[in-house]
Amino acid sequence: MDPIVLVHGGAGDIPDSRVAGKLRGSKMAAARAHRLLQAGGSALEAVEAAVVVMEEDESFNAGYGSVLNLRGEVEMEASIMRGSDLAVGAVTLVKDFKHPISIAHRVLTDSPHSLLGAEGAKIFALEKGFKTVPPESLISQNARDALNKFLEHREFGRTEIGAEHEGGVGTVGAVAIDSTGSIAVATSTGGMSGKAVGRIGDTPQIGSGTYADDGVGGVSTTGHGESILKYCLAHSIVKLMEGGLDAGTATKTAVNGMTKRLNNTAGAITLSKSGQVGVHFSSKRMSWAYIRDGKYYYGIEQGEVLSEKFE
Repeated sequence: MDPIVLVHGGAGDIPDSRVAGKLRGSKMAAARAHRLLQAGGSALEAVEAAVVVMEEDESFNAGYGSVLNLRGEVEMEASIMRGSDLAVGAVTLVKDFKHPISIAHRVLTDSPHSLLGAEGAKIFALEKGFKTVPPESLISQNARDALNKFLEHREFGRTEIGAEHEGGVGTVGAVAIDSTGSIAVATSTGGMSGKAVGRIGDTPQIGSGTYADDGVGGVSTTGHGESILKYCLAHSIVKLMEGGLDAGTATKTAVNGMTKRLNNTAGAITLSKSGQVGVHFSSKRMSWAYIRDGKYYYGIEQGEVLSEKFE
């Protein structure tokens, strides 16, 4: 199997001033994971590596740059899944660690449980050697501006805010297939700006934000979390592929179906077990990228597929 990793940097009303950072960060994440796969790394290692890159970049709503709850706090969540045995790891309500996706990975490998939250996730992370960081070190000025915008206008439920007050900038995710044909998916987010304290979205809920099955494919989603979890969007796409649809058609069908039913937007990236790529979003924009045959393929606008040489 020719290894491949596909990443997304979040779907939403991304302002023009954010486009360059989104595309740059998405391509960097794809490159990091691609090189790892080419060196013989596993799909699980690759998706974590891609998401770690984006958790470090304030262009994205994950890790540093996560949006804030009503108290002005970061509460992050992440999930990761291995398609060979359907093993999963997820965390939620994480406040003072730099990389929630890495903790989720350790939940998958080192815990009898699948989802840990709040104090339990912190205890587990500390036991596994993760170091805490000051919570304020995870807060960007953009996230503060986004919360102020929310408090002023109460425009609830957006993961992106407009160009005038740039803030929340999109859940991140990655899907990979390694040289053995194994599939893995990872997704990480800070949620939605102005969310209630303790709110849990779609990202840590397997089947909504993340799903992987070596026999079918893998999906990572982004967008309006409450709608994604009601629709079980990631699993819906996998089931459509299982029923015979190609990755692109399955992704488009499910995303548009969710938007029609629930009147909120979303996006998803998909790889089929044979390496077919699916990218679709009903929002204004969604950044995405992958590398194949020595070329970057990427985009952020509706219907856009850009390419350039990968070196």
